[in-house]
Amino acid sequence: MPKHYRPPGKKKEGNSAKYSTRTKALRHLQVTLPTFRKLCILKGVFPREPKKKYEGNNKTYYHSKDIAFLQHEPLMEKFRDIRAYDKKIHKAVAKKNDELAKRLRSRKPGYTLDRLVKERYPTFIDALRDLDDCLTMVHLFAALPAVESEHIQVKDIHTCRRLSHEWQAYISRTNKLRKTFISVKGTYYQVEIEGQKITWLTPHALQQVITDDVDFKVMLTFLEFYETLLSFINFRLYQDINVNYPPTLDPRLEALGADQYALSKYIAGSSMVESQAGKVKMTVESELKLAQLQHQLPANEPGALMQLVEGITGEDNDDEETRECKGLFKDLKIFLSREVPRESLLFVIPAFGGIVSWDGEGAPFQETDDGITHQIVDRPTQGHVFLSREYVQPQWIYDCVNARILLPTDGYMVGRVPPPHLSPFVDNEAEGYVPEYAEVVRRLKAEAKKEVLPMPGLENLDLDDPQSLVAEGIMSRTEAIEIAQKKLKMDELEKRYHEELQKELQKLPYSAAASSKKNADSIDEEIKDRVDRSAKDVSDMDQIVRTRKQRGLVKAMEMGIEKKAAKVNLLKKRKENIAKAPASKSS
Repeated sequence: MPKHYRPPGKKKEGNSAKYSTRTKALRHLQVTLPTFRKLCILKGVFPREPKKKYEGNNKTYYHSKDIAFLQHEPLMEKFRDIRAYDKKIHKAVAKKNDELAKRLRSRKPGYTLDRLVKERYPTFIDALRDLDDCLTMVHLFAALPAVESEHIQVKDIHTCRRLSHEWQAYISRTNKLRKTFISVKGTYYQVEIEGQKITWLTPHALQQVITDDVDFKVMLTFLEFYETLLSFINFRLYQDINVNYPPTLDPRLEALGADQYALSKYIAGSSMVESQAGKVKMTVESELKLAQLQHQLPANEPGALMQLVEGITGEDNDDEETRECKGLFKDLKIFLSREVPRESLLFVIPAFGGIVSWDGEGAPFQETDDGITHQIVDRPTQGHVFLSREYVQPQWIYDCVNARILLPTDGYMVGRVPPPHLSPFVDNEAEGYVPEYAEVVRRLKAEAKKEVLPMPGLENLDLDDPQSLVAEGIMSRTEAIEIAQKKLKMDELEKRYHEELQKELQKLPYSAAASSKKNADSIDEEIKDRVDRSAKDVSDMDQIVRTRKQRGLVKAMEMGIEKKAAKVNLLKKRKENIAKAPASKSS
């Protein structure tokens, strides 16, 4: 009998017991493939990769515990009831009983996903951590047209627009926006809420084309869960700032399509009422605390009561970064022309403390307002120019947000090619290449803060230790060896000088001291041999100590560093060629 023989009917072992293929899972759960996909998406169950695929590489595997997790889901019974109810509707339609079909459609059973949101995200921080895809999906469907053939309903589009505007209004009101970047795909935003960085992508406000190679049924299932999740998050965030949710908008602004401005106006009004009520309550509580604690103050300390009053009434819960963002556009009154991306700028400018209006009905102020300091335009010429304001391109707003200072407007004037729009999500120091405009912005920030910058690329580095420079990627191993050679040579020369000085003090002849030393060439050769031996010993020791997997990882890292260096050299070469091009044309 073979060692691993298993009689028929006995329990399975190994991967066949831990994992199950999708076909077996469907047979076990007794559901159709669309229902199984919907259940997996809503419950957060995804395929697994076993170490050994016992039924072939072309199969999709799920963990047996995940299948058991789905088996006890109450939504399965709901889906079965809905499927049976749909058969009744189809039967009534087939028999041309329109009245029965209409009555059945009005009583169709439904389900909610509130329990699943609480199950998948036990705490609010967990929900914020998983919000990137949610926001990207909601903003995507908010920009899509309603297509009946793809089951994209008008109700879904309106819900996504409402949720996205509520989210953006909260971010603008609380000044949580940190980074923006305009790319070919759309506009990237990054906010920071309760220590969690959330990044999402908003498509451009253009006519969207529905492609045939996208399964919108799967995306709509994701959207169904994400709508419930974002509703919960918006409710919690609005409660944190003492604003009722869902908000009640001004019907006139809502009819004009100014939902975002109506939301901001509603939040500002609600916050003002709540803050006034809170101030009255805090004043009463402060008086009680002062009356209770006044006898505890030392009688001989002058100004102690005033310090206590300032400590009670002057509390500010905003962190330093939020205060910096709040005051960026504080003294600016900005007007948006008709051709600029209005929704994006209405979101970004108030998030950094600016006052903004636009060309259209429902705007807070008109273009002829004398208090306007900047006008955002994207046309080469203007019909009427006001001398009391500056005309800049939309990129100026986004670059100022990323730099956290008001950049000079000369390079962003109308009709000029603006400076390169640099991504704030790229670490230039880590990449090894700092663009020229990034260095200019860095110097402007240091000048605004009255700081003195060190030499580029040498911040927080120990120049006496070449190994730290190699670890930081500032120089290669060959350059580090050259620095080590120079350092050893200096140490040897310094030692030789002290020995000669000691001989001189002992009144020995100089020739004897000189003859006892080697010439400079022999010293160089000795130092070089010593460095080569030490480098070889270190390399051999590394090869001996590391495992085969670690050696492969080190080799891959070295290849990556070489590729990055080659990319940086290519960028520098292109920059040199561009700099030489005007000179050659002029000659």
